[in-house]
Parts: sequence; C-alpha cells; structure tokens
Amino acid sequence: MSSVTALLATKSTTVRFGGLVAVKDLDLAVAAGQVFGLIGPNGAGKTTIFNVLTGVYRPTSGDVELEGKSIVGLPPHEIARRGVARTFQNIRLFGELSVLENVMTACHPRSRAGLLATMLRTARQQAEEKEQRDLALALLERFGLAAYRRAPAKSLSYGNQRRLEIARALATRPKALLLDEPAAGLNPQESLALMRQIRQLRDDFKLTVVLVEHNMRVVMGACERIHVVEQGQTIAVGSPDDIKGDPRVVAAYLGNA
Repeated sequence: MSSVTALLATKSTTVRFGGLVAVKDLDLAVAAGQVFGLIGPNGAGKTTIFNVLTGVYRPTSGDVELEGKSIVGLPPHEIARRGVARTFQNIRLFGELSVLENVMTACHPRSRAGLLATMLRTARQQAEEKEQRDLALALLERFGLAAYRRAPAKSLSYGNQRRLEIARALATRPKALLLDEPAAGLNPQESLALMRQIRQLRDDFKLTVVLVEHNMRVVMGACERIHVVEQGQTIAVGSPDDIKGDPRVVAAYLGNA
C-alpha cells in the first residue's frame, strides 16, 4: 500500500536517541477505515512509533503523513486538531477533574469561540459549550460511564479509567484513533468486550484504528492488518492469518507454543 492511498503513513522513518536507533527506515501505511495492529516484543519501538505519529517525537529522518500531507514538525495539539487522537500505555487522566470534565477538555481544540467570547459568555459560546457537553455525555453513555459523570476520574476502577480515556480521545472527533495497550490490566471478559467494541467504534464513528497491544486474542480478533516490528524494524506485514503463520514472527514474538 502506498502512502497515497493511506490515511496515516511513515516513509523511511528513522528515530535516533544519541547512539540508539529506536526506529529504522520504517514504512508503515494504514488505510482509511482499517483496524490496524502494531505488535512486537518489549522494546521493539512501538510506543516510539506512536510518539512519532502524534508529534511527541520528531523523526531524525524520513516523513510522517496524514492524508498524504506531511505532519513532521507540527506540535501534538495541531496533529490532534487535524484528526489523530491517542490513548496512553500509562493512563493519563486529570484525576481531580470529574469524569465529564475530562471528556469536555478534549472538545476544546475544535472550539470556534475565542477568548473574548468565552469571557463574555456570548450566545454563540454558550451554544458551543452545550454542544460539547452533549457530545461528552453521549460518549459517557456509550461507554457505560454516565452514572459517574460527576465523580473525580481518579475514583473510577482501572477498567473504567481505560474506557474514559478512549471516550476522551473520541471527543476530539478524530479520523484516526491510536490505542496504546488498551487491554492492559483488563480481565479476560473485559478484553473480549474491548475486542468487539473496537470494531464497533470503527464502524459507528467511521474511524481508522491503530492498536498497540500485547493481548494476542484482542489483536487477532480485532485487527484486519498487522505490522510486526522488532528492534525498530519491520519483520512482517499482513493479515492475522499471515502473521500467525510467519516463522519470523513466531521466532521473534509469538513463540512456538
């Protein structure tokens, strides 16, 4: 797949930290509407790749494209505004804010009312705030969190904090949703529900989803295409069946069992 047809892509992308090469000559292409898995052993460079895609890191060389246009050098908030949202391996919620406030914070990058309108509480600003609140409440309802909307985010169970982080990312109205180990810490039943929910979210919100995950049941059940990296380099790309049968992937990651 060329970057011309990809929603999100890297082109010969390399990331160095001093003498350490974390990602090397990476060509990754995610088609619009796809549920795409990025897997590999610990230290393979997966989170570094997420950080490059979202502007946290700038590549040492190569390019990163969204809808065929380079986003290298753009700050993370501008990349989010253009349609790339993410969650984090370690949950990063505003613990003291309410569940509802956490989701509403994600609406602000797309706000049209300026500082003066906000200070004066103009009719346009109030209408926009109501629209954002309605969106946030709808997302909380979708994830079964509406009953906790006034509670501080830190009071939620671990699984519900994971759900809240996804709801917050969706509040940015993204084109691409990047999920960094969303099944971490979930029990088998929660993981199975997450697998089903990922595809449902893709369909309902017309999203492209990129998933970094160690839970192979979730990866194989949710993803349509999988990209495998080891030491920052591609070792395989293909369908779940292709990946399960690839001897390089078995040797590097899945194991003979």
